[in-house]
Amino acid sequence: MSDDRNATPTAGFRNAGWTMEHLPEGTSVLAQPLETQDGAATNGFLFSRGSPKTVVCIMHPREFLATHYLIPDILAAGCAAWTQASRSVGNDLRLEHEIVLHDVAAAMRRLRDLGFEKIVLLGNSGGASLYMFYNQQALLAPEARLARTPGGRPTKLADETMPVADGIVLVAPHPGQGLLLMNAIDPSVTDESDPFAADPSLDFTSSDNGFREPPQSASYAPEFVDRYRAAQRARVARLDEIARASIAERMAARKRAKDGGSHEDTKRGAYQQIMTIWRTDGDLRCFDLSLDPSDRNYGSVWGRNPFASNYGSVGFARLCTPESWLSTWSGLSSKAAMPETLKSVEQPTLVVEYTGDNTIFPADVDALYGVIPASDISRAKFRGDHHGRPLAKGETPGRIAAGQHIGAWIKERFPTG
Repeated sequence: MSDDRNATPTAGFRNAGWTMEHLPEGTSVLAQPLETQDGAATNGFLFSRGSPKTVVCIMHPREFLATHYLIPDILAAGCAAWTQASRSVGNDLRLEHEIVLHDVAAAMRRLRDLGFEKIVLLGNSGGASLYMFYNQQALLAPEARLARTPGGRPTKLADETMPVADGIVLVAPHPGQGLLLMNAIDPSVTDESDPFAADPSLDFTSSDNGFREPPQSASYAPEFVDRYRAAQRARVARLDEIARASIAERMAARKRAKDGGSHEDTKRGAYQQIMTIWRTDGDLRCFDLSLDPSDRNYGSVWGRNPFASNYGSVGFARLCTPESWLSTWSGLSSKAAMPETLKSVEQPTLVVEYTGDNTIFPADVDALYGVIPASDISRAKFRGDHHGRPLAKGETPGRIAAGQHIGAWIKERFPTG
């Protein structure tokens, strides 16, 4: 594999050109359809050459990372690479993290059946919180695993076969979709049914509160930051109440219908509310570069225009069911929270961060790294944005050095041939 990869990658995780053009000679790609133990279907792709003994897995709960940018480096290190879709890829509506663990388990069993001696979980961004949630539950006795989702759905994890991974690599890992959103949600919303209803005293785009037009950095006062963060938590709590009330109403109607209730009860028991969560791109650190300073550029992972990303149709948690809100996007209710799940890690672990990341910030990585109890743990930093892309024109993408470092780390610990 040559390292002529200095052209700036235009996409994030899954730039197909970047990956497919730099696969080592002799690489084969095999599609692997999977059926989970709870009866769902998902798909994976196995990249390999020769007869590798170690496989490195990459997965995200919401994205299909079939051509993840680290695949060439994994193969160059002598490992196979596994990428996988979840049952909820591209769709937040039904994304419950507890249920997606069945998808991870199906892949782990398949890879063991294929003869791989060692499995390394490579969690990138939201894939890190998914994999660490899986790792936490896999290490428990079946009867000790979570029995229900935060919305009350049976998880069936006690009946699941969950092979345990041998190593862990975390690349630009955010603390969990719920905690990520609680740091980013706009707390000035005063009416969840009106995208424009706002409390001016909490408007992060107001010059009165310290905002400056991009590309100038905002300058938010400490008092505003404290009020803002408290109000973010309060908005998440209100959304939790809305979600739980909706579920309770539906379950009550189902019970009435089952007990001989009316036709109306039957309809209400079947009704599934869709929650529209507006204005979810307001992490103050994206616009005030003095907060938790780093090499990052102005703006969020969605871009430099906070109005477009905060009010537009695309954004974190924009559409979800009450169940998916509680399981995935609530920083108060989601169990896929890295500050807790990382406390179970006992495998060799590598944490890779990018110094210009605008999704996970230095203090976030410090906090996550500090709770990992594994005895073999290391950390590496590389200049780049959340996807390892250059921060300035003409720079070599940080993902190149990151991929080489990851490959060397794996080769030191696991058989690769």
